[in-house]
Amino acid sequence: MANTYIQLSNVTVGSGGAATISFTSIPQTYTDLLILYSCRSSDSATNWNNMKLSFNGSASDGVWRFLAMYNAGMAEGSGGQVEVWINFNASTGNSFSNSYVYITDYAVAASKNIYVDTAAEGNAQDQILGMVGGLWNNNAAITSITATPSSGSFMQYSSATLYGIKKN
Repeated sequence: MANTYIQLSNVTVGSGGAATISFTSIPQTYTDLLILYSCRSSDSATNWNNMKLSFNGSASDGVWRFLAMYNAGMAEGSGGQVEVWINFNASTGNSFSNSYVYITDYAVAASKNIYVDTAAEGNAQDQILGMVGGLWNNNAAITSITATPSSGSFMQYSSATLYGIKKN
């Protein structure tokens, strides 16, 4: 069980938006990483968007599986790059999706397990709650993490906070 959460970095998108949200030069002195995202995409579609995570500049070596509940039912699937759902600009005004991304043993020379809990909502439109189990199948320590919407860009006030976690 973690007993120390240390905020390492916080990013808040300014006016004009941003194509990515990145954390670089991540120190290797913690056991795990936690990222809290509150995001919205500029894309004007009527439901949610995918936000893809890449590690150390690479979108490869990932494997993930998801379970999602949304307004029309449930879905499951898998992919090669870890994804999180975020709100589109057409979603309910000023609503931002919220995601919790936990990465275990990020500095160890072994594959890294990734857990995601995410919610994107549009009130009268589409909502989605999802859980993602992922694996970054690479032995390199994670030194940078970049989030990129699959379409559009991050809107103003989107934010992300990175925490380093030390276990007992």
